[in-house]
Amino acid sequence: MTDQAYVTLATNDSYAKGAMVLGVCLRNHRTSRKLAILIGDDVSQPFRSALSQIFDEVCEVNVLDSGDPACLAMMKRPELSVTFTKLHCWSLTHYSKCVFMDADTLVLCNIDELFEREELSAAPDPGWPDCFNSGVFVFQPSKETYTSLLNACILNGSFDGGDQGLLNSYFSDWATADIAKHLPFIYNLSSISIYTYLPAFKHFGHNARVIHFLGEKKPWDYQLGDGDGDEESRSETGQCRSSSLYPDYVQQWWSVFKSSVLPLLSKEHTCPPSDTPDVEQETVYVEAARVEECVHPSASQTSSQDRKQKWEQGDADYLGEDSFTHIERKLDSFLK
Repeated sequence: MTDQAYVTLATNDSYAKGAMVLGVCLRNHRTSRKLAILIGDDVSQPFRSALSQIFDEVCEVNVLDSGDPACLAMMKRPELSVTFTKLHCWSLTHYSKCVFMDADTLVLCNIDELFEREELSAAPDPGWPDCFNSGVFVFQPSKETYTSLLNACILNGSFDGGDQGLLNSYFSDWATADIAKHLPFIYNLSSISIYTYLPAFKHFGHNARVIHFLGEKKPWDYQLGDGDGDEESRSETGQCRSSSLYPDYVQQWWSVFKSSVLPLLSKEHTCPPSDTPDVEQETVYVEAARVEECVHPSASQTSSQDRKQKWEQGDADYLGEDSFTHIERKLDSFLK
């Protein structure tokens, strides 16, 4: 199906990590559709190169900022202003139909059946079910719709300061017009909903297709070993939760990242360092240091500082502690 595609968005390197995990999962579950990603100019070259090995199309677009700090402040999510960039997906008119997926989603099985749905099909938002969540939706690229959405940005803005408010206003009949456009919640299962309605998750959760890591903290922000992979860990409310009741989707995300994404990023950083470290080299250092701290948090602070100093001096230990093999071994030790 070369005229249909999954589309995602990465405005920086952090979200590029999530996009790569998403793309790998779709590939692993044998999707028959193309994979496309929109990227902003803050995505660095090594990440662009890695993305191009997973996605069929990497398209750089202008970052669109809602410029609405007041509405975003109500959600305490100022970083969502750039989600307006998502609207560029309607400009991909060489595709007849697409499924947009946020970079903070995790695909658990083949979901190609979503392409049987029509625009705009989406799952209800857990915060206000009469609104759809814009993390996963079926759409039809169109120059007319693209232009209309951009005009709506200028004229009306968004009631929540992000893309979701704008899209719900534009597709305002979603809640009432056609129940066939309501995707089951299992296609956009909010990770926070697991903890707020455990009985429903225990009853329906085994059918989950897509996990959406809603909220400020994303899988790539967690440190391995901070409780997310333990048999028991604590939720934000301080209540103890058991891994038998809550599948550790963060751990699953890290497993894919470790096995399929980290090798690609490592390959992109094999060139010799220059005398003055640049942003790309610093990115490699941070990844290596974070893994070291995750596995040995008590003993890593001094060693990571020493490694940073050596890195800045152009003396990274590519064949030793800063090598991908070393990082992989540390992650394998933790994941086991």
